Amino acid sequence: MALKTIEWVPDGARRRVPGRVRLVDQTKLPEELVYLETKDVRELWTAIRELKVRGAPAIGVAAAMGVALAAQASSASDTPGLLKAVVKGASYLAGSRPTAVNLFNMLERMKKVAAGLAGLPPDRFREALAKEAQAIRDEDAAMCRAIGRHGLTLLRDGFTVLTHCNAGGLATAEYGTALAPVYLARERGWKVRVFADETRPLLQGARLTAWELMQAGVDVTLICDNMAASVMAAGKIDAVLVGADRIAANGDTANKIGTYSLAVLAAAHEIPLYVLAPTTTFDPAIPDGRHIPIEHRPAEEVTEGMGRRTAPRGVKVHSPAFDVTPASLVRAIVCERGIARPPYTKSLAGLLKSGASAGPVARKRRAAS
Repeated sequence: MALKTIEWVPDGARRRVPGRVRLVDQTKLPEELVYLETKDVRELWTAIRELKVRGAPAIGVAAAMGVALAAQASSASDTPGLLKAVVKGASYLAGSRPTAVNLFNMLERMKKVAAGLAGLPPDRFREALAKEAQAIRDEDAAMCRAIGRHGLTLLRDGFTVLTHCNAGGLATAEYGTALAPVYLARERGWKVRVFADETRPLLQGARLTAWELMQAGVDVTLICDNMAASVMAAGKIDAVLVGADRIAANGDTANKIGTYSLAVLAAAHEIPLYVLAPTTTFDPAIPDGRHIPIEHRPAEEVTEGMGRRTAPRGVKVHSPAFDVTPASLVRAIVCERGIARPPYTKSLAGLLKSGASAGPVARKRRAAS
């Protein structure tokens, strides 16, 4: 996609600070393309919590930029005071949403970078943090394109894929995860068609995925969530592509509620289900899906999600935002470093180890200082 889901916009032409975060307000789509700009960490927290910015990679980028905002907004006159503001801001942002591990990974990265910059004067400290946040955004965009290259090897010209929720450019810095191979296929002249689940209760598939695929000129057909089995049985689907919010060490994957149902259906119809996500979504500290924290959303998102009441007042509501797909139902996991296949405990660890030196990150941190 040509638009940038989230970016850091400096106020001046030469310096990175002061600056502001500019993001697409995804609650306004598909009716309006509206941008939110803020210098306020509290407003950014609200944007994450209220799904104005959403998708695990995009949330991670937003969190990193939020830490830069916290340092920028601090009235501290010395760097130790700014370090306290960074820790406080990161702790605050960590409370916005619990499931997407990218948010926590990027907050930890920003805190470590800040600690390494303790010897800088305040102005350079603030500028270096803003530079690091922008580097995180750029790295995410690069990772998504790499995911697209690896993911494309699992598809063929003429394929029709099914996707759930939104794992496209709107869920990342740009380009997307699950949709990255679709965009790359189009760039190469392939005809890859997409069936998009509407994704209840907030219709991210209908409002966001269908919108961005149409903007890109991709052939997309919208279906209700409960139509997935029907189109699979009719032989219309060649593969299922989904993103992830957290992947445990054994390959169990947390993604938008309804993904587990799709995985069961895909297995019953012998259709491969692929999970596509950057390594920033991997959580090797969690052994399996039982340990993944699942966010529960307000009841109103189910009873009146689109502004009109569709359930009786007072009815009890169960509203988990995510479910966990067992690794046994996942044919392969695609990240920027390659493709992992079962057994995932070994293959995922191998992919993480392949980037253990963290050369680019280390170089960026040294450059920031």
